[in-house]
Formats: sequence, structure tokens, C-alpha cells
Amino acid sequence: MNIKNSKLLGYLFALFTVVVWGTTFIASKQLLLAGYTPARIMLMRFLLGYGGLWLTRPRQLKLSRKEEALFALLGVSGCSLYFLTENSALLFTSTANVSILVSCAPILTALLAHFTTDEKFNSGLLWGFLVAFTGVVMVVFNGAFVLHLNPRGDLLALSAAVFWAVYSVTIKRIKQYDPILITRRILLWGILSAIPMAVPGGAFTLAPLAASPLLLFNVIYLGLIGSALCYVLWNRAFGLLGVVSTNNCLYMIPFVTIVAAFFALHEPVSPIAILGAVLITAGVVVSQQIPKIVKNAKKNSACT
Repeated sequence: MNIKNSKLLGYLFALFTVVVWGTTFIASKQLLLAGYTPARIMLMRFLLGYGGLWLTRPRQLKLSRKEEALFALLGVSGCSLYFLTENSALLFTSTANVSILVSCAPILTALLAHFTTDEKFNSGLLWGFLVAFTGVVMVVFNGAFVLHLNPRGDLLALSAAVFWAVYSVTIKRIKQYDPILITRRILLWGILSAIPMAVPGGAFTLAPLAASPLLLFNVIYLGLIGSALCYVLWNRAFGLLGVVSTNNCLYMIPFVTIVAAFFALHEPVSPIAILGAVLITAGVVVSQQIPKIVKNAKKNSACT
């Protein structure tokens, strides 16, 4: 596969994942309303995702102790702690604040990657972030600009972005194993670290799922699609595009969410939000194109 086709495939993987992840907020919200805690929703989706990947690829993954430690870090940072901090933030601050602060993950990843990987920070990433982040703010507020600060909740949301950045740069250090086996091992550590978080809260019951086909579908969707399939595709996109370029696609999640809410929950979408989506797309394009323009300009000047 040539470079152009591999990048196209990487973006298709990333965009499909972003569309799914943008709709998982609705599925999670319905499960929260049914009485499940964020930690228990997280544990159920990881268990289903792990089981689905095991059936897909029933092979052992033999790792050294150093590699196992890296997978443990991936499972804790990109699975349990990321979801715990993001969902817990919703208990203390507004959904708008959480969406905006978690959208800092791409720029935080770019900064961390600059110091820990071969993917260096550049002006295109900064300008792309500024344009896309402006779009995120417009999409999140959806025409109603009301900002309520809550230090505890906002710090939790920002922590989620930091944990995702750690996950993103850490996975660069993993050898090129089968993406399914990689994702399965990450989910295993996500399960092990999620169990202590899910224990508090009384007896665990599946009765609401048995009584509601919609809730059961939500769990299956979160586990098999949102976790198993999407983590495989996202990790594959990392390999094809790099962690920085892949994470830039995360800016699109808030717009996907409000579009999904429009169809599923009949929540309105304002012209401001649509303009924000345009800016998000422009920001992602800018972050990719400016470095190429600068590189070509330097190359041309060197030739002359």
C-alpha cells in the first residue's frame, strides 16, 4: 500500500471512530439515567469489548515485563482513568465545560509527543488548534454562550485530556503486534483497574438490561463497537497517520454528539454550531497542510 492510500485508510478509520465515539455519550447517558454508575458502565463495556476481541482472535500475546508494564499504563490511562475522570467531571461541572476541556487532548498530545516521540510540534498544529478549538466552543454552546466555572469538575475534565495524551504517546512505544491483540490486552488492564472503581455503590444487577432492549443495545454498542472495534481502528490509525494527526480528528466529536442528539433526543442545532463545525474541519485541515506548505517552500528555496 502506498503512502497516499495508507493515509486515506488511516483517516477513514479515525473518522469512523470519531462518529461512533460522538454517539456513545447518548448511550452512556441513557444507562446513567437507568441507575448505573460511570464506573460500572465502563466495566461492562470493557468486559464486552474484551470478550468480543477474544472470540475474534483467540490467541495469547506473549510479552516481556517491560512491555506488560507499558500495556498496563495504556489500560489505566486510556481506559479506566480517562473514562472515570471524564464521567466524574459531569457530576461537578457542565457538559459544555467537559466537552471543551477534553477537546484539549489533541494539543496536549502534540506537546507531549514533541518531547517523547519523533513527532515534533509545529506552527500548523498551533494554528489548527486555535481554529478548531474556536469551532469546538461554538459547537458545544450551540448558540447559548453560558460559561459556569467549577474548579473541581473542570480539573477532572482537563485530567481526562491529559490521560488521553499519555495513552497516545505511550502506544507509540508498543511493537507492531496484531492490532486486535494489542487492543485486547489494553482492555484487559482497563478491566483490572476498573473493578475496584466499580465495587462501591451496592449490589450489581443486570435487571434493567433484561427489562429494556434499548439499554441492552446501548451496552452492546458501547462494548463491541465503541470499545472493541473503535479502539482497534484508532490504534491502527495511529500506525498509519501518527498519534498527533489521528488525535486532531477528536475535535469533531462535539459536533457529532449534537447531531446525534438532534436525531435521537430532538435537541436543536443552531447556525452557530454549524459554523463551529466548519471551523473544526478547517482547523484539522490547517494543522495538516501548513507543515507541508512550509516544507515544500524550504525545499524549493533550497533548490533555487
